[in-house]
Amino acid sequence: MSHNFLQAEKQINDSVLFPAFDLTTVPGEVVAICTSVNVREQLIDILLRKTLLSNGEIQHNPDEALGFFFLIDGVYERLTVKESLKFFRQLYKSEVIIEDIVRLVQLDSKINKKLKQLTYSEKKRVQLANLLIQNPEIYIMEELDQNLDVESKRIFTKVLKQLRTAQKTILILTGQIESAVTFADKIFRLDDKGIHLLQTEEENPDEDFSEVNDNVEDKIAQPIRFEKIPTKVNEKIVLFDPPEIDYIESTEGQTFLHIKGENFPCSFTLNELEDRLLPFGFFRCHRSYIVNLQKVREVITWTRNSYSLVLEDQNKSSVPLSKSKMADLKGMLGLK
Repeated sequence: MSHNFLQAEKQINDSVLFPAFDLTTVPGEVVAICTSVNVREQLIDILLRKTLLSNGEIQHNPDEALGFFFLIDGVYERLTVKESLKFFRQLYKSEVIIEDIVRLVQLDSKINKKLKQLTYSEKKRVQLANLLIQNPEIYIMEELDQNLDVESKRIFTKVLKQLRTAQKTILILTGQIESAVTFADKIFRLDDKGIHLLQTEEENPDEDFSEVNDNVEDKIAQPIRFEKIPTKVNEKIVLFDPPEIDYIESTEGQTFLHIKGENFPCSFTLNELEDRLLPFGFFRCHRSYIVNLQKVREVITWTRNSYSLVLEDQNKSSVPLSKSKMADLKGMLGLK
């Protein structure tokens, strides 16, 4: 029940949406691909065979069914929950027991309610129940927990755990790293530069990661250096490569890494990060900000003493540049 992307590449006109990459998903493991909306939509259309790869192929056993959980999926709102599940059971000639699925997604009390009477999160649980009734070997899940309430997220987490145990193959497509960290065993980022694995590990709540990291560096012989920057997402530690970071902000005593429109708390102070990131082209542009100069698109002068740096990230973020740092920046750039 593995699902293999082999040198999969997609071009649109003269631009490369994503270059050739290899990825294998295996039974009993949840894999997430973090990517943009455009790439996500293209991947789904390719998996649905609505469009083709420019190069490469996707391999899976044709006897193994694919099941899709879409971000936007129409439901028959005039049907009750029970009627909807019966419809899908008949449609897919499924032998799954409806009552078991209803209990799993905790819709027992809603079984005779029409779908139009349910909340958004309850409708998503019905959508998940419909997919479980299909009982495919391979699950393709788009933005699994977007806008879900806390209870539904807990239910989805429990369902994925059971699917792992049942040795199902699960691929999550999302634009949110936090969502990927919540559900997936392995997380990959895919963009026009290719695919790479995002490193994570379970957090030890009794351990200060910054101290552990410093101790590791003390014990490692030079010139080896631990370069990744740790952040905490839910109960996992996520390690980012410095070039991934757009900018860093300190507010109310907490440091945050800003990466592709998301922000992640970091245990290091700005002073510590300034020292660690200087070799990677980062610049302390303000007492509360460090910026990745490779991501800066332009410098804007607002007043005689007020400046901002505009980044080329997806949000066109604006980061303050203090007057004293403006002189330093000009020196770095060789400007007068």
